[in-house]
Amino acid sequence: MEETVSAAVHGHSVVYAPRIQDLLAAEEKVFRIDATTVGVSDCHLMAEIVAARPVLATERSVYKPAAGADIPHDSATRTIRALGQDVMAGMRTPPPPARGLSGAWPYASTAYLRRWLFSSDPLPVSLLSKRGVTRSDTLSRIVDRAVTAWPGSGAEGSGTALAERIRGASGTQDRKQAVAMYRRATATLCDGVAALAGNALWLMGPGRKREGAPAGLTAILWETLRLLPPAWMLYRKGGDAYTALHPEIRPADNVALFPLLMHRHPDYWSDPLEFRPERWAGVEDPEKTPGFMPFGFEGARCWAKHLVVPLAERLLTVGFDNGLAVRGPRRDAEVPLRSLLAVRFEAEAGA
Repeated sequence: MEETVSAAVHGHSVVYAPRIQDLLAAEEKVFRIDATTVGVSDCHLMAEIVAARPVLATERSVYKPAAGADIPHDSATRTIRALGQDVMAGMRTPPPPARGLSGAWPYASTAYLRRWLFSSDPLPVSLLSKRGVTRSDTLSRIVDRAVTAWPGSGAEGSGTALAERIRGASGTQDRKQAVAMYRRATATLCDGVAALAGNALWLMGPGRKREGAPAGLTAILWETLRLLPPAWMLYRKGGDAYTALHPEIRPADNVALFPLLMHRHPDYWSDPLEFRPERWAGVEDPEKTPGFMPFGFEGARCWAKHLVVPLAERLLTVGFDNGLAVRGPRRDAEVPLRSLLAVRFEAEAGA
């Protein structure tokens, strides 16, 4: 793993991967990352960039082409609706035993969420989102082929709505895309919720667990999205649409937008490194707060944003009801360089 360096947040010692630390040390709001990439954390310029052109399919993780073809808009919409249906149904069922939350976070919480929400899916569909499978390209290809050939045996409606999308696909190509969408949708949701809940658990500290829960947990999660947003960087491919917006941006430059930096800038926030959930008290719509971009931007907002905070709140409530606590030095945590910003630590239920 890359060498890491330390920085402070709310008195905690956060060990970031060096490339993230370099970004946090940037003094300018518009800066060059490398020969072909410009970083932006300026609130107004970010708004201009996202308004300059529509988002490309390749810039959206769930909608990017699969099985050699673009994902049709109606297919993506049906997948999102199916996921929402599955999450709502899952949250109405009793959660799995809380001992599943013990272990290395965010991995333990990701696995816990998958068991909670998608355990009704038959084999081999349930293997699509298993970490042991997804970490291996070879196993992923084998499981994908197996699910593509899966005849959908068993009673109709016995699995999730996402699994039914695979069962009901017409033809091999549609089924391959349904498999890809199942994998992406479940991974994006569970990984994102686990990262948010884990970041919040660590930021809360030992004395903040029950502040007005569950209403207090909502404010805690919004403040976590500010300080440690899982979606910490948004990538846009270069082009002429951006060159007139800032002299640093050239036609061939890609643009990286950094909510992580914007959310910590004193131009937009008072005491920006302080963990203060109370700053969200009385805020009717946090996403309209200037300098705040927790779920992307207009036209490309996270398709599961309406599920993320309620599910993270429910997950933390289950954990707290079962004595979930961070093990070891609470004030130290590691943040590696990954697509999702997630604090790593060990936790134990029943502590």
